[in-house]
Order: sequence, then structure tokens, then C-alpha cells
Amino acid sequence: MAYRNLEISHRDAVRNITVNRPDKLNALNRETLNELTLAFNQAAQDDAVRVVVLAGAGDKAFVAGADIAEMNGYTPVQAQGFSRAGQRLMSTIERLGKPVIARIQGFALGGGMELAMACHLRVASEKAKFGQPEINLGLIPGFGGTQRLLRLAGRAAALELCLLGAPIDAQRAYELGLVNRVVAPETLDETVAAMANQLANAAPLAAAGILDAVLQGGETGIDQGLEFETQAFALAFSTEDMREGTSAFLEKRKAAFVGR
Repeated sequence: MAYRNLEISHRDAVRNITVNRPDKLNALNRETLNELTLAFNQAAQDDAVRVVVLAGAGDKAFVAGADIAEMNGYTPVQAQGFSRAGQRLMSTIERLGKPVIARIQGFALGGGMELAMACHLRVASEKAKFGQPEINLGLIPGFGGTQRLLRLAGRAAALELCLLGAPIDAQRAYELGLVNRVVAPETLDETVAAMANQLANAAPLAAAGILDAVLQGGETGIDQGLEFETQAFALAFSTEDMREGTSAFLEKRKAAFVGR
């Protein structure tokens, strides 16, 4: 389908979803939230898609935040609905069952940082900036920022970023565990493509099991989490992915020994 605020492209098993509002620094209005939710649901249902790369158009911003111009006129009831729409999108991404990589070349602020945190892996340019500046507008994060920041970086970092509202650079975000890799701007696309290709060639059911075990099992107590892992581990033994993967590994190991 045609989207007003997104660009969708494909490369083999990789689906690229780009927020395309560069004149607004890719800010998230209600329409864009709805389009992103639909695009990710479509990716979840398409068996040809094994990994999704999420990006923002232009050089300046991944997503610079929620659309303040639209949000400014909201009543409390409308704001509640906007928050729930944003949280629904973030949960859709997080629970997609397929790896999602955020390609972050510039500003990831407010709703943009919340969007990045909902992805499973985050690759940032050295020029990227992160922050939850909502307090400067008399607001708090509304798309899951307080909760995912707490889980990714801990209480001290979550309180610092949300209470002070000041941006941090990519290196500081890496030190806090908010991004997986920081690379030079000229190597960002190459790094993201290599990661996406590796994931696209990985066993998809095993990848889904890992995502479930970490994201869902990790929200429970240790005993429940371990049982979640055991069930996912056992389920993998019923898949063709496991049989093909172990056969290939054993053949490779046999060849290595023969070559000695």
C-alpha cells in the first residue's frame, strides 16, 4: 500500500522502513504512528521478511520527537489516546518476533529515542544525539521512555535523562547501553547492512525464540525466565532450522579435523 509518511523498500529478506518527514525532522504525528504500526504488522505477517531496518529520512534526524505542533492542542483525553497509540507502536516493534535494527544518523529525541529503544538493536553514527527532553515542555515521556530507559540503562540513567532533559552524544549512549554500536557517519549504512544480512541469514525460528526469551522471559523472575528459556529451547528441536544448522556445523567441524 502507499504511505504518506513512510518509504518502504526491500532487499532480499530485509525490509527497510523509513520515516519520511524530513521537513519536520521526521517528527511523529498521529498519522505516522498509525502508518508505522500498520507497516510493522505487515512485516510480521510476511514470511519473506526476516529482519527490519528502521530509519529516518535525511541527514539531520532519525526521529526528532513527537509532533509538538499537533500535540500542542490536545486535551488530556486526546493526549491519553496519543500516548496509547505510541505505546502500541513500540510494543508492536518490540514483540515483532523478527529482529529490528534502528539506523540512527542524527537526532533521536523524545518519541524518537523511545522509538529507537523499542528496536532490538541500535546502530548510531558518531553524530547522533539522544535525549528525553519532555520535562522542558512541562511533560513526561509518553511512548514508554520511562520504562524502557529504566530497563536498558538503569534507574540512575533513566532519572538523569528524564529529569534533566539534556541530550547526550552517541558515545555516552553507548556507555549507558542504549546503543549497540557507534560508527563513523560514512560507515553507518555499511555496518547496518552487514548486521541486517547476518540476521537475514540466521535461523528465523531461533531468532524469534531468542527475542521471546530475552524480552518476555526477562520480565519475569529468574525461575520463570529459565523455564521460558527451556520451553523455547525444546521447541527449537522440532524445527528444520535446527536440523539444518546442526548438520552444517557437524560437517564443518568434521572437515576442520580432516584438514589437520
